[in-house]
Amino acid sequence: MDDRRMDDRTKLLHSLAIDRSAAPAVPRRRVWPVLVGGVVVGLAAAAAVYAVLPRDTGTPRPPEAVADATVPSPPAPATVGQSAAPAPAARPASGLAASGYVVARRKATVAAEITGKVTEVLVEEGMVVEAGQPVAKIDSTLAETDLALARSRVEAAEAAVGAVSADLRDAERIFGRVQSLSKRDFATEADLTRTEARVNVLRAQLTQSKAQLDAARLEARRYGEVLDKHSVKAPFGGVVVDRSAQPGEMISPMSAGGSFTRTGICTIVDMDSIEVEVDVNEAFIGRVQKGGAVRAVLDAYPDWTIPAYVIAIVPTANREKATVKVRIGLAGKDPRVLPDMAVKVTFVEAETAAAATPERASAAAR
Repeated sequence: MDDRRMDDRTKLLHSLAIDRSAAPAVPRRRVWPVLVGGVVVGLAAAAAVYAVLPRDTGTPRPPEAVADATVPSPPAPATVGQSAAPAPAARPASGLAASGYVVARRKATVAAEITGKVTEVLVEEGMVVEAGQPVAKIDSTLAETDLALARSRVEAAEAAVGAVSADLRDAERIFGRVQSLSKRDFATEADLTRTEARVNVLRAQLTQSKAQLDAARLEARRYGEVLDKHSVKAPFGGVVVDRSAQPGEMISPMSAGGSFTRTGICTIVDMDSIEVEVDVNEAFIGRVQKGGAVRAVLDAYPDWTIPAYVIAIVPTANREKATVKVRIGLAGKDPRVLPDMAVKVTFVEAETAAAATPERASAAAR
């Protein structure tokens, strides 16, 4: 029984064996073509390296020549009919950055020089005004009356001068006749003395009347100037950015206490005096030079770069912030630049500032 089981296992193992004599013969792989190909590739690489490396001619080549040999030559210029390759974009010049605000060097709150009631406001926000243009009117009833009274006094003084002058001329004629008669003993010494005294008195009265006339004229001129101050005028040309007073309100050059009296009519800004003020850290102020080129970018227009230049470095430092104030002028005026706008500036380095336009350089020199 055991021999039979052993025979069955032996037959099973023989059935699972692989008959190699029946399998097709596999041709042997040829190795020499692969070796030849590798040798050819190696020779080609060696030839390329040999063409690039400098040849030993007995004289050592400078490092610049070796560097030039490893760098590919620039492309030839485009000929007629061919389009030239676009030039690479220039890298933006880096420099010291700072932030600040747009300010106006000429900005004034227009106020009256007298106390009175506003009867009319002639301006609105955004209106352009010229120097000397009226912006408001104040009630001038009493001023007009005072001026008329002063002019009447001038007329009265002129009449008094005329009357004294006529009396003086008559007294001088009488004094001349008495003096002539006195020489021929037809007039007494008393008559001569009396007529002479009369002439002297009238001359004194004429001097007094002329002085009173001058005083009356000065008073009339004063009241005329007071009347003129009831019309508030713009001190310079610019744009009205704020209107403070309204018709019917009281206005005064000084605060009278409380909130019922205004001290200003409007605020005017001269747009031609627009510039930028920034605070630069005092550790880097040595990199800022007067007249240097600056690139300014408003927060309101981040894609718009404004060419500018350094006007001046204010010769004082802020102890609390450790900064120095720098004034920057804009190369061109634009209505989009408004006072109190936030701005960021970049101070261009010296080599880039040397390429500034002559117009900007002359503006910086001024």
